[in-house]
Amino acid sequence: MPTYEDTLQESLSPGDSSTNAPGAKLTDILPVPPTTQPVSGPEKHETANSLAEEPTFSHALATDDHEEKGLAQQQHDEEVVDLGWNERKEEIPASLVGGLDNEDLWLLIRRFNKQIYHVKEVPTAVPGDLDLNIADEEEFSPDKLRANIERFYMTVVVGLLAAVKHIVRLRSWRETRRTSCFCAAYFVAWIFDLIVPLLTLTLITLIVCPRSREILFPPAPLALVDSKTGGVQKPKAGVLGSTESSTGAPQNFKGEAVEQEASNFVNGFTSIVVTSATGKHPEGSPTPESGSPDDAVPDPTGVTAAAAEAQNIASGGKSAGKHDKTKVPVETAMWTKMRPIMHGIADVSDTWERFANALSPTPPFPRDIYRLRLAALVLPLFLTSLFVTSYMFMKGVTFGVGFGFFGDPIMSRGLKWLNHRFPNWQKLLELRNTILKGVPTNAQLTLTLLRIGEANKAPLPPPPSINEPPPEKPTEVTDAELRATGAEPPLNATDEELQEAMEHDPRTAHETGGPDIDAAKGSKPGKRGSKIIGFFKETTKGAVKTAIGTDHARAKAGSHHAKNRLGAVPRPNSSRVSGPVDFKARYNGKKGHVYITTKSTIPAVSFSTDETIEKIGSEEREDLHPLWTIAINDIAQLKKVGGYGWKTKLVVGWSLGREVADGLEITDRTGNTRRVTAMPMRDELFNRLVAIGGQKWEAW
Repeated sequence: MPTYEDTLQESLSPGDSSTNAPGAKLTDILPVPPTTQPVSGPEKHETANSLAEEPTFSHALATDDHEEKGLAQQQHDEEVVDLGWNERKEEIPASLVGGLDNEDLWLLIRRFNKQIYHVKEVPTAVPGDLDLNIADEEEFSPDKLRANIERFYMTVVVGLLAAVKHIVRLRSWRETRRTSCFCAAYFVAWIFDLIVPLLTLTLITLIVCPRSREILFPPAPLALVDSKTGGVQKPKAGVLGSTESSTGAPQNFKGEAVEQEASNFVNGFTSIVVTSATGKHPEGSPTPESGSPDDAVPDPTGVTAAAAEAQNIASGGKSAGKHDKTKVPVETAMWTKMRPIMHGIADVSDTWERFANALSPTPPFPRDIYRLRLAALVLPLFLTSLFVTSYMFMKGVTFGVGFGFFGDPIMSRGLKWLNHRFPNWQKLLELRNTILKGVPTNAQLTLTLLRIGEANKAPLPPPPSINEPPPEKPTEVTDAELRATGAEPPLNATDEELQEAMEHDPRTAHETGGPDIDAAKGSKPGKRGSKIIGFFKETTKGAVKTAIGTDHARAKAGSHHAKNRLGAVPRPNSSRVSGPVDFKARYNGKKGHVYITTKSTIPAVSFSTDETIEKIGSEEREDLHPLWTIAINDIAQLKKVGGYGWKTKLVVGWSLGREVADGLEITDRTGNTRRVTAMPMRDELFNRLVAIGGQKWEAW
């Protein structure tokens, strides 16, 4: 007969009822660190040579036998199965990963590509038993700052905006029955001094029972709710083309509207974030060379500072160059503080994503463990609040304030003893090591999903692309996006009111708060201004083409930098098709393919200029002659690099209207680095390499 412990372990399993399944142990529910190695053995190194060795919880989930399987989770006999690389959205199988819609999968991969630039192998134990944490000494670049602010908008800002609109809906009394129930429960609890027990019990219910969230806070499209009245409003985009964005803008794929909002959110920032909006990424840019396109292009970020100085002089001020002695130290201090600010923004976004993934786990992560752990932490507060009076509570708070103010001698000695006795003890108390142990960020979740594909020889295909703009028509709204509690209509609005709000109105997107806002927003240049801009664009286009053409001569003359720039600007309408085995690229200026082989005894990544690859591909071929080969298990570092410097990227995009093909640096454990360039599908190769081996990664 099964014991109670066996039954509980079965209920905690993410899919497989086996007690050996990842996340099925009783200790997983307790908020204790998975290992004390950061304190007991911080220098202990452990490396793995394959996914099957399961060095982390992510690797274990990737190789586990899941109950609900998509096409990428089924066993395949081929070396690599193509599940729809370079195919249209309609031609890709309906479910690649069990329990996850393809649109949600592509959303995660798209944002992963933009967030992760540089990873290094970490041989020590990882926090929370999940790798791909952000390094404490993470590199700073304005481009990375931009990506972190966009991510902050997509997670924290949009989440807070949704919470605010739920509160406004409750306070508006438009949904009378729901608000009446909240009001009655609150004042009954107030009469009997049970406010804290009511709030904590409600919190426990929301954590443990996902269904209760939809009942207490029925969903509604974010852009459809008026933040002042709680009623129906016309979305700012003029049409309800998406349900999760604040503007309701149309989109081709789920999440695209929010991503575009985040980009525009960043573009509205001041000088430092304007610099970030230009995409400046010096760490990933090639070394400048005299006479190169980078050397010929002016620095566009200097326009902001130059315009401010010109306005100051025109107003009667003095030139900053000679008279302002604060400019250099203030700018230096601001840029120095940008790195910890960027790291802080990333930490807030990480924590927000972890709580979201704990409350609503995504397969293959466990379904119930994280919610039970969070509820178990709130339960003592609920029980205590039944007996603790307001007098006792205030007495304890005032004692804590006094001890914090006057108890420095005791606290400092205690911290000194802890630091001496247990070095790095703070690491064990981090949220990701205790309360949120085993809960992934979206990047860690994406890496686990990519590893599932690699473990089953079915690499996940990249998100498909659509060149046409999204249609200006309302999206289909179901009960999952718009619902009411009980018999009340959603938002207490009629079907006619909802339909009118959702329909397209081209004037709404241009409405502002008044003529002063219109004047501040500015207007488009006239015909003469357009002609001047067109003249400069054509002149710049010719200069850029000349500079690109000279790179071929420089490369033949032996210039290493010119070789790395060859092919960075693909010809118009050139094919991007490559993958999942071989990827078009250049090495030292030579055309060829990077290809991944897993059929051999030692899986490896190689580069070959063999022309037969162009004709029949690299699959099932053993007569290729690579210029270099790196074993998958020997990869210690992967870094995305730019095909051109950030200034030239801006000018090429503006004048030529073309995308710049970037590159990738692959470094092995002995320190040897191979740099491949002009890769149309650089992100896809990066994703395969980062997921295929047994390395534990750290994001830099």
